[in-house]
Amino acid sequence: MLQINKLSLQYGDKHLFKDVSARLNETNHVGLVGVNGTGKSTLLKMMVGTIETDFGVISKSKKATIGYLPQEIEGLSPNRTLMQEAETAFEHLLKLQRDLDKINEQLGHADPQSPFFADILHQQGELQHQLDGSDFFHIEANIEKVLTGLGFTKADMSKDCQDFSGGWQMRIMLAKLLLTHPSFIFLDEPTNHLDIESLTWLEEFLKSYRGGMIIISHDRAFLDNLTNTTWELSLGRLTVYKGNYSKYLHDKEIRLEVQRAAYNNQQAKIQQTMRFVTRFRAKSTKAKQVQGRLKQLSHMERLELEDSEQKISFRFPPAAASGRLAVLADKLAKEYDGKLVFNGLNLEVNRGDKVAVVGVNGAGKSTLAKILASLIKPSRGTIRHGHNVIISYFGQHQAKELSRELTVLQTMEQTDTAHTITGTRSILGAFLFRGDDVDKKVMVLSGGEKSRLALARMISTPANLLIMDEPTNHLDMMSQDILQEGLKQYDGSIIVVSHNRFFLDSFINKVLEIKDGKATMYEGDLKYYLSKIKQAEVKQGNVRQDTNGRGKNDRSAAEAAGSGTNIKKSGKELRKENAKLRSAKNKQLRPLKKQLAGLEKEVEEFERIKKELEQILSDPELYKNQDAFAEKNREYQKNNELLNRVYPKWEEALEKIDKIEAEL
Repeated sequence: MLQINKLSLQYGDKHLFKDVSARLNETNHVGLVGVNGTGKSTLLKMMVGTIETDFGVISKSKKATIGYLPQEIEGLSPNRTLMQEAETAFEHLLKLQRDLDKINEQLGHADPQSPFFADILHQQGELQHQLDGSDFFHIEANIEKVLTGLGFTKADMSKDCQDFSGGWQMRIMLAKLLLTHPSFIFLDEPTNHLDIESLTWLEEFLKSYRGGMIIISHDRAFLDNLTNTTWELSLGRLTVYKGNYSKYLHDKEIRLEVQRAAYNNQQAKIQQTMRFVTRFRAKSTKAKQVQGRLKQLSHMERLELEDSEQKISFRFPPAAASGRLAVLADKLAKEYDGKLVFNGLNLEVNRGDKVAVVGVNGAGKSTLAKILASLIKPSRGTIRHGHNVIISYFGQHQAKELSRELTVLQTMEQTDTAHTITGTRSILGAFLFRGDDVDKKVMVLSGGEKSRLALARMISTPANLLIMDEPTNHLDMMSQDILQEGLKQYDGSIIVVSHNRFFLDSFINKVLEIKDGKATMYEGDLKYYLSKIKQAEVKQGNVRQDTNGRGKNDRSAAEAAGSGTNIKKSGKELRKENAKLRSAKNKQLRPLKKQLAGLEKEVEEFERIKKELEQILSDPELYKNQDAFAEKNREYQKNNELLNRVYPKWEEALEKIDKIEAEL
């Protein structure tokens, strides 16, 4: 288990964290969420230990190990091949083998009659026993399985790690982390450098992972598929929600309604108190009461509303209508330094088509986008754009083309002629530029901020064909939602390269897969495409590999054979065994379920009382009777204390039940 106890971190007057407490066990798969700047990455670093905290604030079990994947990594060790780098994940086992080799060499030269011979023989037996009980003899198979799943080929195994790009080096670090199989996995934006195929593999791997994990990600589908708990950082506080990201959004809205009611109640009380102070400040007979009211206000813990930003929406500026055809590619081929990227690629996109381009990294998706936007020329083949087609393109290089001397607002004003100043500021707000941020010069912006500005500028340009390469990489959830909504309403054509499944599935109607240098168009959304790919895999007999490198069917057979039991048991024997298992499980679960039912009744009762008191406290008439208000407020506080005592007991009982059910 890993425990955070009243963690606080302050920069100047601002609390990044204030009395943050949480607990992580090996059944928790946590999504860590919050708007940009709330300290998600900082919290992970403090839990890992790369940022120091006070003693005892963050504690973990002695045997617990942590694997951490940061957003950015330093360069890998030089002069190591991919396979050699991956093998470092098993350094403890490789050291045992080296020690065993030394012992074997000593035995070869030792005198059997020597008094030390028995000791050396004993050491050999111990080392051999440790290796036999480990996964040492499957190291190479496990490495190949994980690296292949993350998109590496057999030819890559002998390549120097320094020859891989930054995105592929990040995959190497992820592979090493998965191979070490730590007690807890911390992943900070792990999907940024993965294509859909590798992302799907990673999801399947992590679903069956036996250990706790915390994931920071802006990929909603990834969080929904993997997490069972959500930690939200907001205003320096951490709130724990049961369930995945979609469940968190639902539960948060309910909690915000209560929070708004409490905030409005407090504001009404403050205003009433200030009216009393203003009215009687000059009267000497009321001086004591005025001072008492002011003292009450000074000791009041002011409630704050969370930064649930106002919903911002925009529409793309209207552009002239194009002809039926948007773009037509015929027998395209592209080579770089004699290496063929794709060949004989055909494509037709019509007016109103919204096409997602998918494929493994290196398949040529970004290259195709640049060719379609007429930024680079194909090696062979032709491109034809339809009548009156106006193209707007977004790619990673766009950020480098921004003028360093202009401010954010001036950059937008260069191209945004269709919107008013208010409309332009709304678009900038959608991409996280708010208030004084619009007056910052481009030269002081981070790489992510420059990319967001380039995207904002791109969508402000009137066009009827949008070509976008990974537009969501630097956007938080809210900005993605805003862009998503704009693309839904856009009546032109869209070609978008992205691996963000939730984002794509909301507006695309076609999927173009680039694989082995060829292009295949699927007439449907991303879910339809993924279902077709899965059907094709089943037809080809591809059984998804489990974490031990065997197919699920193979594993079941191997486990049955290894246990020494007859695989073909009779139905009667199976029913008898199942009955025994159910009996053992029920015996352990019965008292826990009884305890859980009692705690649930207590929680429901305290929640009912809490709701009633909140309705009473929200009535402005109550403030006219200060004694009655004080009494109800005391009841409310007392009820909350009792509720906060019951919740941990309820969670503990629930965790015990989950653990028993998982084991049996």
